[in-house]
Amino acid sequence: MIKINLLPYREKEKKENLQHQIIILSGALVLFLLIILFVHFYFSMSISGMETKIQEADARLIVLNKKVGDIEGFKRDKRELEQKLGVINSLETNRLFPVRMLDELNLLVPAKEAWLEKITQTGQELRIEGMARDNGTVARFMKSMEKAGFFQSVELVVSREKELAGVKLQQFIMTGVMKKGI
Repeated sequence: MIKINLLPYREKEKKENLQHQIIILSGALVLFLLIILFVHFYFSMSISGMETKIQEADARLIVLNKKVGDIEGFKRDKRELEQKLGVINSLETNRLFPVRMLDELNLLVPAKEAWLEKITQTGQELRIEGMARDNGTVARFMKSMEKAGFFQSVELVVSREKELAGVKLQQFIMTGVMKKGI
């Protein structure tokens, strides 16, 4: 006996095949949507992470700029302090110079042959006025001043004879340029 299948098996296979294709297609679509959603969330999280890092970096930059400003203020204060200390040090080193210079000048004056009447300092120039027994004494005093360590140059401005209590003396005026930084 022959059996004949009257059911449309080809249509059933086509229908099953179509259902498989629909399932595969919908699965692929769902998978594609999931991938797109994952990529979107990944990039949005990356962007928000980057924005957070940028905000943190900006906040840190503000703090560092404030510190740089503070450091610049400290440097400015340090320069001012160093200038003041330099002035104080120069005053301290030059504080004893007039005393040493007058002491040395006293030793240079020939004893009992000359005496000084007036000493005037104007900047680096020293003007000395005095009396001496004769021109030789004035010349010796001038040479000893030139050999002294605190004068660059010594010049005789005036030397004239003057009578004092019946004795003829030499009145003199000398100028000397003092060395700097002694």
